[in-house]
Amino acid sequence: MDGRDWKKFLMPYDQAVEELKVKFKTLRGELKSREEYSPIEFVTGRVKKISSILDKAKRLNVPMEQLETGIEDIAGIRIMCQFVEDIERLADLIRRRQDMKLMYEKDYVLNKKPSGYRSYHMIVEYPVQTALGMKRVLAEVQIRTLAMNFWATIEHSLNYKYRESLPEEVIKRLSKAAEAAYLLDQEMSSIRDEIMEAQQLFEDNSNIVSRILNGIQELYFYHRVREAVQFQFRFNEHWETEDVRYLKELSTEIDEAIARAKKDRLL
Repeated sequence: MDGRDWKKFLMPYDQAVEELKVKFKTLRGELKSREEYSPIEFVTGRVKKISSILDKAKRLNVPMEQLETGIEDIAGIRIMCQFVEDIERLADLIRRRQDMKLMYEKDYVLNKKPSGYRSYHMIVEYPVQTALGMKRVLAEVQIRTLAMNFWATIEHSLNYKYRESLPEEVIKRLSKAAEAAYLLDQEMSSIRDEIMEAQQLFEDNSNIVSRILNGIQELYFYHRVREAVQFQFRFNEHWETEDVRYLKELSTEIDEAIARAKKDRLL
């Protein structure tokens, strides 16, 4: 091991991971707000451990002075999607971003690894503003479905246990599990519309309930106690019935009551 200050070396990568996580989480929220659906289910990130960096450098014959360009996944972002179709949609969104430069892509979804591993990898160059100025670092963005991620997590744990020398029986069972995960993704895609419709109905109902309860609290703020109590009573009577139409009408009535309260306050 060389005498470099690893803490300082990894600082820009730590910063890149934190910033990229925030940006992709923000993208998720914006897409849900604009389109009521986002291909991003959730986002995680990590900086490679020093031991893992050294192991990979040794395996790939990368000189220590070339780690920044020779090891492309020191900073890693993982984005989970519900459906296989979401992967390409998200990849296209990343290609069109101006705040990072796409270096190249590796499609392990259509071209799975011999182990059965499936995921979509994008290597991006990301500019980090440090105390010493702007520094461009490489980061790997992995996009995969929940099923792909579950399988990959198990495979990673087993490889760690067996030092990447898996017994033949374990390899066979992992391969069968990979195919099962692939079939699950295919089945999920076949009923994608039904799943999305059910999720949207649930979210719509949740949003209406939140609007009603927040509206009732706002009426209390305007000292419209009697109206607030009446609306709370009506809500309590109907919310368990999941009568969305009634709840929408109730929400509209509460909005109108708030508007009247605001108008009266100005008089």
